[in-house]
Amino acid sequence: MSTLIKNGRIITADEDYTADIFIENETISLIEKNLTIEADIIIDAKGKLVIPGGIDVHTHLDMPYRGITTSSDDFKSGTIAAAFGGTTTIIDFANQTKGKSLKEGLETWMKKADGKSVIDYSFHMAVTDLVENWQQEMRELANEGITSFKLFTAYPNDLMLDDGSIFKVMSESANLGTLILMHAENGPVIDLIIEQMLSEGKVEPKYHALSRPVAAEAEATYRAIAISEMAGTPLYIVHLTCDDALKKVAEARSKGLPVFAETCPQYLYLSIDDISKPGFEGAKFVFSPPVREKFHQEKLWAGLKSNDLQVAATDHCPFNFKGQKDLGKNDFTKIPNGGAGIENRLHLTFQGGVNEGRFSLNRWVDIISTTPAKLFGLYPQKGNISVGADADIVIWDPNTEHTISAETHHMNCDYSLYEGMKIKGNAETVLSRGEIIIAEDKFKGKTGRGNFVKRRMPVLG
Repeated sequence: MSTLIKNGRIITADEDYTADIFIENETISLIEKNLTIEADIIIDAKGKLVIPGGIDVHTHLDMPYRGITTSSDDFKSGTIAAAFGGTTTIIDFANQTKGKSLKEGLETWMKKADGKSVIDYSFHMAVTDLVENWQQEMRELANEGITSFKLFTAYPNDLMLDDGSIFKVMSESANLGTLILMHAENGPVIDLIIEQMLSEGKVEPKYHALSRPVAAEAEATYRAIAISEMAGTPLYIVHLTCDDALKKVAEARSKGLPVFAETCPQYLYLSIDDISKPGFEGAKFVFSPPVREKFHQEKLWAGLKSNDLQVAATDHCPFNFKGQKDLGKNDFTKIPNGGAGIENRLHLTFQGGVNEGRFSLNRWVDIISTTPAKLFGLYPQKGNISVGADADIVIWDPNTEHTISAETHHMNCDYSLYEGMKIKGNAETVLSRGEIIIAEDKFKGKTGRGNFVKRRMPVLG
């Protein structure tokens, strides 16, 4: 099967030009102006942007929550929604169960994705317990293409490791050349604040945000950076929410430390005003770390522009308002943490970044595709448009007006965090390894067509 994309304006992280792209089977085989080659499918992309497929490096599909419920998107519904939004690769999180091996955790998540994912996928491995032979398991997983490991300074007695154990894992990661991801919040202090709030009868959703102050995130971010420096390992802070933590990252990078960070659209657009809505409406906006005061939003946008923040991911972990979020109607600690966003990442960053003049088209492609590919060992196979690369390509119409709504989105969630938001720009046609999977606002692919991608070591330059 061959496809010819003609007349498109090709945007990569560092190029902007008009040319034709010829695709054979799954890869890009030729890029030239005015190609006259025969092809099975011809797509006229005149007036459209042609960009590398989006890469979302932070998703939680089919994820159990405290043994009481599971995130509402599985690897079928979640990846279909991702494709509609222009994302062609995801990296989800495989979690180690305390007392169990890392490999068992990975096998559990591999089974969740197998036969369901419609786009390519990989996993980070969350390390929550240093069981016997954990170092050997890290080596084996790295050899199998799992080249990133997640740690937590939050959730004591569940996911959190103590600082000494964090140093041990970071040191082993340094030996392997892998990347450490960190959920940075001071969990023990947060738990004490929560206990105090509940004793005072403060049970509404807004107290989820108030119990997790910016200082708890900034402190844990600094501590993670300090431990990573001692261990000699690169560090990636996930879902950074506030200027206080951003300053810690920027300071580390100014010293030449290999420290990286992502933020997410919810922190660019939502605030404590949303979680403070009357009644139980604020439960829709309960996720961790929480929403912040509005002034942090512009600081995060500036961080994306300046490269103090390198990636826009989603932390997609949806729970329905009815039947899931309402489990915490009388206690904010029982509200499942998470929100839906896998479908709208490109929409929201294009609108706020490009349309509103905060950064260029090249920078947009960089934060939603190219840098994620480099940091997580997918480049140059993915995250760019070049001969020999996977034909993961999005034809983006910058002029199409789109209203975000739960009535029209494809995520398996009964509400939208961004309900009614009007944006300009939408994925018109989406190709995954040369196959058209989205066209004419319809899913054209097949369930289970997505491949597990064995990732290389990170490219940090």
